Amino acid sequence: MTDKTQTPEQAPTQAIDTPAVEQTTATGVPTKAIELDTPIQRGKNAVTEITVRKPLSGALRGVALVDLLNMDTRSLQKVLPRITEPALTEADCRDLDPADLLQLGTAVSNFLLGKRAEG
Repeated sequence: MTDKTQTPEQAPTQAIDTPAVEQTTATGVPTKAIELDTPIQRGKNAVTEITVRKPLSGALRGVALVDLLNMDTRSLQKVLPRITEPALTEADCRDLDPADLLQLGTAVSNFLLGKRAEG
């Protein structure tokens, strides 16, 4: 019988520097997991990853699409609480690290551009 264990040198390598993973919900709505540079504190817990769901028309009410594509902070602060898991509050959005807000805003913009823009 042969030993099938692998030493660390033999083990296959995996890319672990992927900050965002695209998935879908049970209903087929695309989502993207974003790892935060600066975790959000909620009591004793720290939120280190936010899942952004592709916004449907209802989540975009009261916001101009061009403002979201321009990553206008006020527009993102309105929309992100409607499409994130765990749900961000508007206060959470105001307190986000700018790098994290940019990552979340980029995910929203990419969802709005559609498949043809992915290139």
